[in-house]
Amino acid sequence: MSRTFYCRGQTGQQLLLGAYGALCRQVGLGRVKMFPRTEMLDLVVAGGRARGIVTRNLVTGIVEAHTADAVVLAAGGYANVFFLSTNARGANATSIWRSYRRGAGFANPCFIQVHPTCIPRSGDFQAKLTLISEALRNDGRVWVPKRRGDTRSPDAVPENERDYFLERMYPGYGNLAPRDLASRAAKRVCDHGCGVGPGGRGVYLDLTAAVAGLGEKVLCERYGNLFEIYERISGENPLHTPMRIYPAPHYTMGGLWVDYGLQSTIPGLFVLGEANFSDHGANRLGASALMQGLADGYFIIPYTLGEYFGGAALGEVSPSDRPFVEAAKEVEDRLARILAVQGKRTVDSFHRKLGAILWEHCGIIRNAAGLGAAVEKIRLLRAEFWENVLVPGDAADLNQELEKAGRVADYLELGELMCRDALAREESCGCHFREEFQTACGEALRDDRRFGHVAVWEHAEQEREPVRHVEPLTFETIIPAERSYK
Repeated sequence: MSRTFYCRGQTGQQLLLGAYGALCRQVGLGRVKMFPRTEMLDLVVAGGRARGIVTRNLVTGIVEAHTADAVVLAAGGYANVFFLSTNARGANATSIWRSYRRGAGFANPCFIQVHPTCIPRSGDFQAKLTLISEALRNDGRVWVPKRRGDTRSPDAVPENERDYFLERMYPGYGNLAPRDLASRAAKRVCDHGCGVGPGGRGVYLDLTAAVAGLGEKVLCERYGNLFEIYERISGENPLHTPMRIYPAPHYTMGGLWVDYGLQSTIPGLFVLGEANFSDHGANRLGASALMQGLADGYFIIPYTLGEYFGGAALGEVSPSDRPFVEAAKEVEDRLARILAVQGKRTVDSFHRKLGAILWEHCGIIRNAAGLGAAVEKIRLLRAEFWENVLVPGDAADLNQELEKAGRVADYLELGELMCRDALAREESCGCHFREEFQTACGEALRDDRRFGHVAVWEHAEQEREPVRHVEPLTFETIIPAERSYK
């Protein structure tokens, strides 16, 4: 049995190339106008409908309002709120967060998938983490030394002193256990003091037995460029030395609430892909970005968007209309406010601190005390940000520090909402594991009676606490049961 099949990282790559090719074709035909090096900084709501966006040109700094009959957001997820994640550095939450502040409901913000097979961090200098395909768990065995603080090289640890913890904890699935279970197990053995590598935040993914049984040639045919990526980063050949891996934030199942037509709570605002909450719930299957990209972008939105146009009475709007002028002014004022602080602390230092708070209290394992403390810590950090952040340069030019500052300002609000959502959900389910709610075997203990619903948060103005709404989940064909991988 295999966990997944490795396609040399080409599944997502080919999906992107196909999408880019189709887009460029439409640009060439004159049906689409593309705005490169441009960032959406706000949503314009006019007459109760989404009628445009406000953008900033990242090269010239020009802020502009654009009109539209509808707005489609496909901006990805928000895992970079943790500072270190497997996501591209440019990925951020600003477009969906600004839409939330304009009235779009935000569903299940605490549902974050943590991927178990990532190369561990090496230090504070890192900007992101590297994902290594979990297909390697098909042939590799995951272990740590049984003795705490054991710093011997892996080849010096005899077989009887190794803890193959996934095989021990989940004998039915072993190293093929689901992502959330594998991630929690890795964190637990590292918290116990058995982790390996710098800071003890790593476990071994060992291919020794596979090399002996299948040979290096077969393994290189299956995973060739994975080995090259790992060796370039770590300086070690994984065919000769066990790989070191550790969980990292990877995918956000939470996002803006949408109906079956992918329309948010704001009429005319449609949200696709990882930017919305649909399809995944508290867990996500690997490689499902392909599925959601096809479902949302190919099978759904071409039809539901047309249905919206056919039924909506859309009047003419202009960038000179009051809602557009006011939204653009708010964006300019927010940028000016950030530049005016002129404090002593860098944007990255705030982002790194926020990520540490969230990873500790709203990451793989959570509890009420930690989540409550995190809310207060984030509030204090946000207050300090607006008093002490340092952003050099100005807004009328290329200014990457200003770009980052705007994103981190949004992250500091989103992070608090994530913790509030996790605190309110008094159960364990999928990626959301509360220590107070677990079985005698240490597994997730759901409460379907009280929490068999989607939690949808509504923004409240004037620093008031957000409002939590619920959308009940109804199961007619398959009744939810307890997961067991023992």
